Formats: sequence, C-alpha cells, structure tokens
Amino acid sequence: MPELRYNVITREWVVIATERAQRPDQFVRKEKRKALPEYDPKCPFCPGNEAMTPPETYVVPDTKSWRVRVTPNKFAALSYEGERKRTVQGIRRTVTGVGIHEVLVETPAHNKTTALLSDHEVELIIQTYLHRFKFASSDPRIEQVTIFKNHGEAAGTSLEHPHSQMIAIPVITSQLRDRLTHALEHFDEFGECIFCRVLSQEQKEGTRLVLETEHFVAFVQFATLTPFSMLIMPRRHMACFVEMRDAEAADLARILRRSLAKFYFGLGDPDFNYAVRTAPTEYSGVKYYHWYVSIIPRLTRMAGFELGSGMFINVSLPEENASFLRGIKVD
Repeated sequence: MPELRYNVITREWVVIATERAQRPDQFVRKEKRKALPEYDPKCPFCPGNEAMTPPETYVVPDTKSWRVRVTPNKFAALSYEGERKRTVQGIRRTVTGVGIHEVLVETPAHNKTTALLSDHEVELIIQTYLHRFKFASSDPRIEQVTIFKNHGEAAGTSLEHPHSQMIAIPVITSQLRDRLTHALEHFDEFGECIFCRVLSQEQKEGTRLVLETEHFVAFVQFATLTPFSMLIMPRRHMACFVEMRDAEAADLARILRRSLAKFYFGLGDPDFNYAVRTAPTEYSGVKYYHWYVSIIPRLTRMAGFELGSGMFINVSLPEENASFLRGIKVD
C-alpha cells in the first residue's frame, strides 16, 4: 500500500507510491551523452579563451595556466554595483537587485565531470567554494550565499564545460528562514539539533546509508521527494559551511566525488543538481542548525499534482535506492 512520509527537516509530506514504484535499474539513463573534446575553441571556459569571460576574480594557479578559475557570470542575475535599498509601498516590498553572481570553472578539461576528477582536484573546488563564500559573506549588502552546480540540460545547465555557480543575495529567502525557525523551535522543545537527530537515526537504521567517511555521511532520506536524492551531512555539528576544517574539506571532496561517481556509473551519468544548504556566516556556532550538501538527480519531472498541491509523488523506495547505490563500486 502507498504511504505518506514526513520530512522532519523540510516539513514536507511525500507520497511513496509503492504500487507504482520502479526498480532502481529502471532509472538508468538510456541515451549516451555525446563525446566531448578535451578542448573546445568556442568554449569560454577552456584555457586560452579567458578573453571570452569577464576578468577573473579568483584563480588556483597551475604551472601551465590554472586549475580552478572564478569569473563573474557574464549574464549575472544580480548587479555587483550599487547599494542595497529596501522600499515599502503598502503591501509591496522591493529590494535593489544587488549581489554577486560568479561562475567557478572547475577544471581546464572540457570533457571532465566531477565524478571523473581526482580527490585532489575536487578538494581544490571545495577550497574555492570556501574562499568565495567567505568573500561574498564579507560584503555588508549580502544576507545569503548559495553555491550550486547544474549538470545536464534537465538540471538547467547552458554550457557543457564543468562549472559551478555562486549567487549571493541581499535577503534571506523564506525557505531558509523557515528552516532556521523550525530548527530553532525543535531545539527549544527537545534540546537537540534536528539534523543531528536525523543523522543519528539514519546511522542507527543503516538501510538508507550510501557512503560513510571519517567526517561525513551520505544517505537517501526517509522521506525524500524524488528518486535517489541524497544528503551529504558532516558528522561534526556545524551550522555554517565555512566552519569546516581543512581535513573536513578534503574529506568532503572524497565523499562528494564518490557519491557522484555512483550516479555516473550506476545511473548512466544522469543530469543532476547539487547545492550547499547552509546557514549564513552570522549563524556560525549556533547549536540548532546543521549544514549539508543536497544532491538531486533529475530522473523525474514535476507535474500537475506537485504544482497544484506542493506535495511530491516519489515512484521509488528510498531504501531500494540506497541499496542500489551501495552496490555500485567506485574508487
């Protein structure tokens, strides 16, 4: 019989449609991606084509050129120049669209994906995330920083060359504000971090665990909204991404690469998004919030019921998804 499951982190209900459930191997990507060259003369992110992008704001150098390169997004959603001004006119609220929108080019190789990089190469990406997050957070106009990656057309990517993005905005979104508030309410009532509780419960049950390393745990949530969606959560309680130590950053690189490699080899390199879900730096050290990385393979589409109700129908079983991913052997 189908059942409704409640996600205690997001406070969302999801329908686990057991009678419509598909086997994990039915989600394997059918069509193969086209082979890409290591260098594309028309790609603005390839080495030697730096003039096609705005001037870099940060770079991890290499003896030949660079390892990771950061540049303002040429088609930025927000303007770096200007003051943050709030306007209130009756029930209408506006804030000037100032902020920071950067592209983080992850590797000089046009044909690489995160799953195929080395742990050290991914660590350089993580360290770049930390640097740019700290930079953006130091801007007094900025309230929230989001680091994310889109991979594949269904995930919203427009350029094939491996890259991530950072968008720093002058407000805190209602979604993050709601999660901060809910986490604080839980802490006030039970004296515990709701995220730490979830992590402890998943480790105890074990059925939805995918990977464990010294500092992180990767698991499919009990009430995940979509097939194979996974969280990577630090074992040590940290509210903000920038609270990571160097050893933890290196370990995050290992578990992120291995998690994506399981998707790459097990599901045929599906389109996906990942995002660092973190509290702003001003919340560093609070006992009630816990940052994590959310990975969402784009294996199904949102349809009328989801749009009309706000509730998702998941046609896969989280426990079977986790078991399938555990069975994919990666280095």
